[in-house]
Amino acid sequence: MSVLLAVTTGYASASATAAVRYGSILDIERSMSAGHVTAVQITRHYLDRIHAMNHRDQSLHAVIAINPNAITEARARDRDRLAHRLRGPLEGIPILIKDNIETKDPVATTAGSLALVHNFAGHDAPVVASLRAAGAIILGKTNLSEWANFRSSHSISGWSAVGGLTRNPYVLDRTACGSSSGSAVAVAAGLAAASLGTETDGSITCPASMNGIVGLKPTLGLLSQRGIVPIAHTQDTAGPMGRSVADVALLLSAMTGKDYLSGLNAAALRGKRIGVLVFKTPFDRRMTDLYARAVAVLKAAGAVLIDVPAPHMTPIEAAEHTVMQDEFKDDINGYLATTPAAVHCRTLSDLIAFDDRTPAELRYFGQDLFVQADATHGERSAGFGSALATATRLATGDILRLMRSKHLDVLVAPTTTPAWRVDSVYGDDADAFAFTTLAAVAGAPNLTVPMGQERGLPVGLSFVAAPGSDASLLADGYAYEIRTVGFVAPTYRASLESAIDAYSGRHVANHSLATRTTARARIAR
Repeated sequence: MSVLLAVTTGYASASATAAVRYGSILDIERSMSAGHVTAVQITRHYLDRIHAMNHRDQSLHAVIAINPNAITEARARDRDRLAHRLRGPLEGIPILIKDNIETKDPVATTAGSLALVHNFAGHDAPVVASLRAAGAIILGKTNLSEWANFRSSHSISGWSAVGGLTRNPYVLDRTACGSSSGSAVAVAAGLAAASLGTETDGSITCPASMNGIVGLKPTLGLLSQRGIVPIAHTQDTAGPMGRSVADVALLLSAMTGKDYLSGLNAAALRGKRIGVLVFKTPFDRRMTDLYARAVAVLKAAGAVLIDVPAPHMTPIEAAEHTVMQDEFKDDINGYLATTPAAVHCRTLSDLIAFDDRTPAELRYFGQDLFVQADATHGERSAGFGSALATATRLATGDILRLMRSKHLDVLVAPTTTPAWRVDSVYGDDADAFAFTTLAAVAGAPNLTVPMGQERGLPVGLSFVAAPGSDASLLADGYAYEIRTVGFVAPTYRASLESAIDAYSGRHVANHSLATRTTARARIAR
């Protein structure tokens, strides 16, 4: 953290930096244009806040590494602004990048694993290059569930051997979800203006929901996957995370070259036919109330609401698991082959051996998903083709069937539950609800927007539509967001439970080890 300690002068006014902490990208840009604050001052503010919140005060462990060139980049952006040479809509805006995405800065891309601490790419992944070209300052890398949570079916979301455990800033003993845990926490805690995450199934939407921010898993293929540590190429995608739909739209615009911001309007929901998913298993009463209030907001905004039964997910999930296992072996072997010579693990088998001889890696959970994947023949496995066809047919068919049969424009559902308590013995809560798999397998966009809080724990509302509907989905989410409270700053409570509740372990009393299956990993990849 020597970089942080060296940049303690040149601050803007207290009111300017307070506005920066939780301000929108557009607000920050306007403040710079008006001369109230500079990119250097903003960057220093975030760096010092990371130093305070990431380790010293709250131990959030959201940021895994700082870009030592951040201040230099900020100075360059200030010079460009003075010379009226603005590079793009993110000029001087500091953002954080999930640490499974390559950057050209002298910072390793580790995916949270000690096996990749020497993985200095020396170049930007295309999604990062486009953000930098739009004027963004790459502040550093965020922590994540190690290997994007595809190492163990008994994992702890948000934990990596490199970065430790990412903590939820709303209630510190609760999960931040994953795998883009650090990206979500950093945005919620005001450690950067916005961030970039990745998702295979739930890795953007779950942490965004549980940390009270906006996250978009875009249509598969809209963003390049090059330069990103993979899980499964038929589902992997990067995606923007921010404190507002407009911020997310700005980042997506910068990464695609298409304007998603101008399409946001307050009347977007008027006349829209929205499928309100109804689930056989009822939610907790407070979740049900939150969902009902969200649906009422949609109706008041002019939407036409149609109740639709949620599809049966078990066959989709089973086929998805097979596809991920097979694709991961080929995809990770392909990625490792491209890493610098200093990275000694060149195959999945090498990674397994590395973990076996590195106690820090297996301190809390094992690597059964690695072992299962390595035992396959990759995409040459006998059941791969049929599993991929089944998963795609069922997921895409369900979305299209639901939407066409009722002439729907979009589907909505709670994104996931409030955050569960971190459990280092049993891992994540296998029984937690998450509405992420349908969009993930179908390659469809999924936008989560803050829906409210249950006992101070954020919950998001997901908007899902057919592939290619990203622009209309953002518009719908924006029209909903401006009629609600939206982002609420975190409170950093230590716990919701009394000492006796914490001691009794009631939060895991009904979850036996035998019932904790790979369903847990599904909501955190």
